[in-house]
Amino acid sequence: MRTRLHILGLTLVSMLALAGCRLDMHVQPKQLPLAKSDFYPDQRSARPLVEGTVARGELRADTYFYTGKIGNNSGDYLPFPVNQAVLERGRERFDIFCAPCHSRLGDGKGFVPSRGFQREPPSYHIERLRRAPLGYFFDVMTNGFGIMPEYASQIPPRDRWCIVAYIRALQLSQNATLADVPKGQPVPSPPPAFEEPGTGATLPQVKPSPAPEQEPQ
Repeated sequence: MRTRLHILGLTLVSMLALAGCRLDMHVQPKQLPLAKSDFYPDQRSARPLVEGTVARGELRADTYFYTGKIGNNSGDYLPFPVNQAVLERGRERFDIFCAPCHSRLGDGKGFVPSRGFQREPPSYHIERLRRAPLGYFFDVMTNGFGIMPEYASQIPPRDRWCIVAYIRALQLSQNATLADVPKGQPVPSPPPAFEEPGTGATLPQVKPSPAPEQEPQ
């Protein structure tokens, strides 16, 4: 009988201990985001980062990659090699974020200005912007300029540089001369041939280019 009482007593003590632990974990003494706190003098529960704190992956040791500037001046080079994939990514991001105002040609006659926006953006093809360094465009996207807001919160740094590369390609395309056309390239270029024209719900399927004929040996 005494043994059973001991077992019953231990069981009750264990249940009370577990219930107390459950209560402490369920009702935690924590601060909710942006809640008021009487502990700190400024009454804010959200505390500023400790000076010098760097989040993982956010060291940003390459200053030019994240600012487009060398010292206080805009640089004029891309921080990575440009290839077809970079330009295609730049075109894709440009069409999403930039073309509504700047148009797909970059002439400033996008959809938004055509619907009565108070100020038309400048064309990328004016002399001032054709001569602007590449870092200038990156800085404008990062920090905004005039009535244009910043896009750093929406476009990652590498994508901003891809857009910069595509802007330069747009400028070259709209101001090229016959001397810039590769030898043997017809002007104008022939239109693409399609295997499937597309239905509006599906994209057209471009017919692959024939392989160049090899010279007999």
